[in-house]
Amino acid sequence: MKTPDEMSLQTATANLMHSFATRRSRRSLLKGAAIGVTGVAAVAAGGLLIPQRAAYASGGGEGAEDTVVQILSIAATAEELAVTFYSHGIANASQLGITGPNLAYLQAAVIEEQIHRDFEVAAGGKPLTSTFSFPHGNATFEHLDVFIATLEELEEAFIAAYLAAVKEFALMGQADLAQLAAQICGIENEHRALGRDIGALIPADNWAFSPALVEAVADAVDVLAAEGFLSPKAGNSFTYHAVSTAGHGVINRQPFSAGEDND
Repeated sequence: MKTPDEMSLQTATANLMHSFATRRSRRSLLKGAAIGVTGVAAVAAGGLLIPQRAAYASGGGEGAEDTVVQILSIAATAEELAVTFYSHGIANASQLGITGPNLAYLQAAVIEEQIHRDFEVAAGGKPLTSTFSFPHGNATFEHLDVFIATLEELEEAFIAAYLAAVKEFALMGQADLAQLAAQICGIENEHRALGRDIGALIPADNWAFSPALVEAVADAVDVLAAEGFLSPKAGNSFTYHAVSTAGHGVINRQPFSAGEDND
């Protein structure tokens, strides 16, 4: 017989998969974003120069409208959502019963998400919103099973988005950005597995392959909206606040290639 935690996670995953299968028009939440931007964005961390392209080099196809700036903007928005989620989890760790090494996992995770967000903004990304909601509102941070189910749901969406970003950047001929997306995707997978470990779900590392659930990064926006993360209202409104990125044992704070220094 499944435990309440396992049933909650199973339901969350089923809902997520349904959202991917029945997603709404993925452009609806991108109006007003940086569409068709051209020129060059300087990436502060790492010193990369990234030419902005209007579409895939191959042209046409699903997701062909996604530009570098759009992808970075969506990613930065997702990272602000992640920082908001983990910050509230840490603030309510006592109520959730999260202590010791498990709390340290969350404290490192929120720093990593903040670093991701800061890099993407430095690269030219412009977060589309800084206020979010959670499917279960405040209860998300009152019950461990709900918190872990939400964590898994979020990280699955983030992983899918970054996998799509790898493909989109590769098709644009943006090898450095494709590598960056892969580097971040690997960390999001760590967060998912550690969240499952906190929830005592065995095995925590239960994926042989990360599911490529969306074809374009913009599709993940609609998934998050459909799941209830982008509908803030009275009683269910959570605003992003930057966190300090100091300490907590987090290393490799800049993306780098083999042979490069990581100071």
